[in-house]
Amino acid sequence: MDMFFSDMVVIDMQVNVSGKKTWYRLQWYLRHFLTGLMMIFMPLAPAGATPVIMVLGDSLVAGHGLPQGQAFPDILANKLAADGIDVTMINAGVSGDTTAGGLARLDWSLAENPNGAIIVLGGNDLLRGLDPKASHDNLDAIISRLKDRNVKILLAGMQAPRNLGADYAAEFDCIYPALAAKHDVLLYPFFLDGVALMVDLNQPDGMHPNKAGVEVIAQKIMPLVKQLLDQLDG
Repeated sequence: MDMFFSDMVVIDMQVNVSGKKTWYRLQWYLRHFLTGLMMIFMPLAPAGATPVIMVLGDSLVAGHGLPQGQAFPDILANKLAADGIDVTMINAGVSGDTTAGGLARLDWSLAENPNGAIIVLGGNDLLRGLDPKASHDNLDAIISRLKDRNVKILLAGMQAPRNLGADYAAEFDCIYPALAAKHDVLLYPFFLDGVALMVDLNQPDGMHPNKAGVEVIAQKIMPLVKQLLDQLDG
């Protein structure tokens, strides 16, 4: 685990230094600004319409290093379709984002009127050793705002590397179960379960899952995603 997160620190620094994080964010805002304009002129979806699921996250959601159509939201939508479940999946992932970044751009994502949301944030907070309380408060605000919009939620957790210290790890790791209990939302304890540190399931950077790794994540989280869909009105 220590090697996994040390590799993540190097990659994250490279992304920030190269200015790619800013470029990813500009791309994301432009795409969602145009989508928001379109939504203004579209009628509200009737009851029974295809559910819209937003996946709010960082590079693990954005599909860093993967070909078009192989990011986590795409693979998850394909697996649901194979089971006869039609879902419109919104990839609201921005590489390098922290929980604070996800909160800052949340309103742009809500412009697309999702019925449900999968939250995959916190990995970059760990990389930077940010205060767990700040991460907790940001995620708490994201969940509260989604609930205010009657968006059903599946919270995907992250786990702290032990080289940050036992106290830090214990404080960070309890964020996700505590928030899931407080808000009564679905919880997937560790988004990278079964994939972290597995050489054959990750890209050469040791940080981002390859296509096979994304397949594993999507397959393991599927039962909870189906529970999320069962919660949606209509």
